[in-house]
Amino acid sequence: MYKICTWISRWMAVIVLLMAAAALLWPQVIGVIKTSWISWLLGLIMFGMGLTLKLEDFRIVFSRPKDVIVGFLAQFIIMPILAWLLTKVFSLPAELAVGVILVGCCPGGTASNVITYLAGGDLALSVGITSVSTLLAPLVTPLLTWLLAGTLVDVNVWQMFMSIVQVIILPIGLGLLVKKFVKLSDNVMNKVLPAFSTIAITLIVGAVVSANAEKLLTCGLLIIAVVILHNLLGFLFGFLLSKILHLSRKKSTAISVEVGMQNSGLACSLAQQHFQSMALATVPGAIFSVWHNIAGALLARLVRSWNEKEE
Repeated sequence: MYKICTWISRWMAVIVLLMAAAALLWPQVIGVIKTSWISWLLGLIMFGMGLTLKLEDFRIVFSRPKDVIVGFLAQFIIMPILAWLLTKVFSLPAELAVGVILVGCCPGGTASNVITYLAGGDLALSVGITSVSTLLAPLVTPLLTWLLAGTLVDVNVWQMFMSIVQVIILPIGLGLLVKKFVKLSDNVMNKVLPAFSTIAITLIVGAVVSANAEKLLTCGLLIIAVVILHNLLGFLFGFLLSKILHLSRKKSTAISVEVGMQNSGLACSLAQQHFQSMALATVPGAIFSVWHNIAGALLARLVRSWNEKEE
């Protein structure tokens, strides 16, 4: 079983990509995965995150506050602004624009920690930034969404706040509570939980893509281009900011990955719950879920090769 779990985690990007292709080609088959499952699946992912968090993950906030604050601010400034600018440059319709802005306003995704590790970045910093941005997301994400997308659609900040608490904070808290009373083996923590998260993300992508397959085919190239640019520019500006601040290569790598990789599952969940009249608002999150894992894996390989050559 552990070998299967390791294989699933290792080939996450390919599995997610295959699910997206299958949902696009056979939406009626993959459509058995309902969009109403998205919040529950995301909650399970966050529960798994709670099981993996340790006290040391939060100590970095106090021992290295400057690094964490830089990563946190970069996350919630660079990606939202990039999202808003891309919607204007490409004149996206309101449905897609709201989805892109939602992705940009979400905290970093848990996959960023894996990519940072593979790239040889500062893993402790990555986990610290992810933890802080995730815990503050109920406040920051609704406010940023209202600020940037409020002219496109009515944004209920309070309802969005409660949604994020329900699908992010409560499951993480439950995971921390369970971990306190149940000791899990290293194999479960390092192999089973990542594989479980991969399966949940794959199901979310399948639900969103199959539900919007017809509309996605009509505007697919445009939104795919926007999502790819959003992700790659996030990597780039996160790294450039770190170098401007004279941070080390490992820290710069961690912040670059944190900025570029978003909790796109949360974006899908929020779009599905709060913008039901805009069917395409879930699509950017689904595409981001597929792409950022592929780009992250390629970035990790590139950075590690770069580091090995310099050494």
